[in-house]
Order: sequence, then structure tokens, then C-alpha cells
Amino acid sequence: MSSDAFQLVDLEKRRLAALVSADADTLEALHAPEFVLVHPGGGVWSRRHYLDGVLSGAIDYRRFEAVSTIEVLRDGGLAVLRYRSAMDIHVRGQEPGPLECRHMDCYRAAPDGSRWWAVWSQATEIRHTQ
Repeated sequence: MSSDAFQLVDLEKRRLAALVSADADTLEALHAPEFVLVHPGGGVWSRRHYLDGVLSGAIDYRRFEAVSTIEVLRDGGLAVLRYRSAMDIHVRGQEPGPLECRHMDCYRAAPDGSRWWAVWSQATEIRHTQ
């Protein structure tokens, strides 16, 4: 794995930890102004809606971690990360509990190459059927 790929994996792990701890500084630093999340229910949340929800506790991640290898596909200033996660989440107005998802996250490098920002994130629920 290249050093850029290691850096991106580290950023994604830091982003997930910041969502659990509601670390405002880290969340603001790692999400691009145009960030958009497509959550497991299929709805779309803007950066402001998502981060405000996490910081207010309306979106309460009690656990959010990658449980598979985080794969990185990078081309120039764009990178796509793919992995499986385990979460324990409580979103106000919904039943709290564990959730497993597959993620596809897109990162974009700043024009001067000094940093990477999460731009798009999509989570798809993994449903276990018997």
C-alpha cells in the first residue's frame, strides 16, 4: 500500500473516531464544505445537517469502526475508499441499535495538495437474512 493510501486510511479512521467522540475540530477539518452523505435509509444529508446532528447528539454514534480492510483507489487528487463497518447508532426519532454497512467514501485533495477532505459518503445497510 502506498504512503498516500496509508494516509487516507488513517484519515478515515480519524473521521470515524471523531464522529463517535463528536470532535468538532476534527469533523470540521475532515469534511469538505460541499460534503454530502447518503445514509443507509437512502436520504441525503448536507455537511451542515450531518455535522450539526452529530455535535448536538441528534445523531449519536456510540460505535463506528471499520471491520474490514479499508481499500483505497486513488487517481490524482481523487480517492475512493471502500470498507465494511459496524456501528451502534441512535438517530433521534428512530430505534437505536447496531448497524452493519458497506461504505464508499470519496476524498478530494486540496488544490495545493496540503490535505484531503471527505466529499461524498454513502453507506448501505447489510441485512442478514435467515
